[in-house]
Amino acid sequence: MTVKLSLATLPNLPAKVARPTYDRASLRAGIVHFGVGNFHRSHQAVYLDELFDSGAGHDWAIVGAGVFDGEKIGRAKLAEQDWLTTVVEQDSGHMSARVTSVMVDFLMPGDAAVIIERLADPAIRIVSLTITEGGYFIDPASGVFNPTHPDIVADAQAIATPGTVFGIILAGLIRRREDGIVPFTVMSCDNIPGNGHVTSDAVVGLARLVDDTLADWVQDNVAFPNSMVDRITPATTDRERSILSSDFGVEDNWPVFCEPFKQWVMEDRFTDGRPALEKVGVQFVHDVAPFELMKIRILNGGHATIAYPAGLMDIHFVHEAMENPLVRAFLAKLEREEIMPTVPPVPGVVLEEYCQLIERRFSNPKIGDTVRRLCLDGSNRQPKFIIPTIADRLKDGADVTGLALESALWCRYCFGSTDSGAVIEPNDPNWDRLQATARTAKGAPESWLAMEDIYGQVGRSPAFAAAFAHSLDTLWKLGTRETLTRYLGGRL
Repeated sequence: MTVKLSLATLPNLPAKVARPTYDRASLRAGIVHFGVGNFHRSHQAVYLDELFDSGAGHDWAIVGAGVFDGEKIGRAKLAEQDWLTTVVEQDSGHMSARVTSVMVDFLMPGDAAVIIERLADPAIRIVSLTITEGGYFIDPASGVFNPTHPDIVADAQAIATPGTVFGIILAGLIRRREDGIVPFTVMSCDNIPGNGHVTSDAVVGLARLVDDTLADWVQDNVAFPNSMVDRITPATTDRERSILSSDFGVEDNWPVFCEPFKQWVMEDRFTDGRPALEKVGVQFVHDVAPFELMKIRILNGGHATIAYPAGLMDIHFVHEAMENPLVRAFLAKLEREEIMPTVPPVPGVVLEEYCQLIERRFSNPKIGDTVRRLCLDGSNRQPKFIIPTIADRLKDGADVTGLALESALWCRYCFGSTDSGAVIEPNDPNWDRLQATARTAKGAPESWLAMEDIYGQVGRSPAFAAAFAHSLDTLWKLGTRETLTRYLGGRL
């Protein structure tokens, strides 16, 4: 018999399901979070849950927020269970479940007026974000904020009734400025190099379109700490709901399954205080950049490395990709020969040990992470996780054979069919454009690299263009397996 999750049923949960030791009624909101998805609930919310369990920080509870209609579905699922979430950690020798209760409200996504009113509340001292790499209005080629995006322009013209996350944040800051309230900290928890700087560029850039004096005030008075966040967290499907029900006796509309490992490294720059997260393992540092670059290149770049060959070979789960000798060896060779040499030393970290940890985490057979999830949104992810590494290698005159192959595999994937002929369903916000370009690139590889907004100067490099064209031609003539075999044997 299963127990339907809610505050009323917490005492009735099976004994093996951990639950909060704190009283939810004792919590007060201190954080508004945009992007209440699986990663947020497996990461930031878990750290806060551990802090609250220790008896500290009860004035830092979370209020959810969002801007898209699609987020209303998740809100409705959580509302039915009083904003509770069951988090299940899994690896080959471990599985545990805990219920977190750190969210005390979830404002209706898209209701800007209500969200702005909450942001004006002096009790809210942090606004945090997990809105994905594509949510920051970054021009992929230049890597900087794009103030000409139509949504940004629309917000600048009507900042009192904004439609974007950054418009709502800026409107909230305007209210606090008018009311003489200390501004909140804006804390990005997304996988973007310099995520604090990127967030500052977006908010200040939008403010600059509204009023120069406002932009200067934001720049001078609002903190945007950089952070590195890490925890592999797949999407929730009926598979996960079924496992939770059968193994733990809990019925949860939207549980989160994740690996046991988690990491959060953050700069200690906040305008109006912060939770004492160092008590529960968050590492506060002066400069997060070395940690961030290591993670983005080795882990996120590693995900991209295994994603597209696995997708082309009809492999479904990530751990199954790691069980494939060709995919695993491709990852090992590319990481050590081309990716890791671009990563500077990181305080207290041995890069080879970190890479081995990544390989073990990718091999976790329990969390059910899918290859398709890793292949998602390459048009936003490649410019952040792969192309900067290529640029650094080219600048040093170093070999880019493996990175060119990775890029060719992405192009081949975007053609829309696997090596077996199976159809690849659209898997990118820009899928139509990518597919059309990939089909042209089959006979004219240079057309793929001509996507200036993605490749920038890298696409104009003769050395990279030649390596890319050769890899793509080999993929089409011989298929993924033989191409990987040739690369691994030094014959590509």
